[in-house]
Amino acid sequence: MGNEKIQRVAVLGAGTMGNGVAQACASIGVDVVMRDVAEPALEKGLEAIEVSLARFVKKQRTSQAEADATRARIRTTTSLEEAVADTDLVVEAIPEIMELKLSTFLELDRLAPEHALLTTNTSSLSVTEIAGATSRPERVVGMHFFNPVPLMELLEVVRGMRSSDESIARATTFGERLGKQPIVVRDWPGFATSRLGIILGCEAIRMVEQGVASPADIDKAMELGYRHPMGPLKLTDLVGLDVRLSIMEHLFAELGEQFRPPALLRQMVRAGKLGRKSGEGFYTY
Repeated sequence: MGNEKIQRVAVLGAGTMGNGVAQACASIGVDVVMRDVAEPALEKGLEAIEVSLARFVKKQRTSQAEADATRARIRTTTSLEEAVADTDLVVEAIPEIMELKLSTFLELDRLAPEHALLTTNTSSLSVTEIAGATSRPERVVGMHFFNPVPLMELLEVVRGMRSSDESIARATTFGERLGKQPIVVRDWPGFATSRLGIILGCEAIRMVEQGVASPADIDKAMELGYRHPMGPLKLTDLVGLDVRLSIMEHLFAELGEQFRPPALLRQMVRAGKLGRKSGEGFYTY
C-alpha cells in the first residue's frame, strides 16, 4: 500500500515528542489520534499543542483558521485499541525504556491493521530489537523526530535489520510530506544524530568537571565558532540531564569508553538538577 494512503496516524505518547508529532501530522491535513495511558497526560499534551499553534499564528507562520483546522483533526484516547484500529501509520513516542517499547509493539502487532507502518521515535534503542516483538518486522522502522517537532527540519529514518525497502520509502515520503528532510541510517547504537550529539555533550560536561571553562563560555565557543544554534550544555538542560545520562549509559554499554557518563552528570542527576524541567541544570531557570 503506497505512501498516498497515509491519511490516519496514531501517535502513542502525549509528551513533548508525541504532541509535537501529532501537531505536525494534523497540520498537513492528516487525521490524528493521540494516545496516552492517563487523561491528565492527554490534557497536558493538547494544551502544549494549543500553545504552539497560538505561537505559530502570532508569528504569522499560519492563519487562525489553519490553526483551528489542525487542532480539530486531533482527537485523544487512553485506549490503544481505539487509537490504532484503522490507522495507516503508528508513531510510538513513549519513554526510552526497552521493556515498555517491546510490550507496546507486541500489542500493536495484535491490534494494528495489517497494512499499517509501525514506527518508533527512539533516539538510540535498537529498532531491530523493537521490531522483533512483532510478526511483521519488515513493517517496522525508526522515525526519529527532533524537538520541537513542528519546527525542526530533520527526520532520521532508521532501517532495522528486517525493515523492507517499501517501509523505508513510506516513512521517507511521509517525512517529506511533513516538510522534513529525511536521512536514512542503519540501525546502530545512537544512529547518526544521537551518537554525535551525545559525544559532544559528554565532552562538554567533562570540560566543566575539569574546570576548563564555564558552561556559558563552552556553549559560546560552539555557537560562535561552529555556528551551532545552541551550545551542548544548554541543549543538555533542554533535553534533560536524566535523559542524556540514560542515553550515555546505553551507548557506553554498546559502543564503549568514549560514552562513559561523566561523574559530574551522575552527581547532578542525583541532586535533582535535571535542567529546564527542574529549574536548574548547568544554568538556572
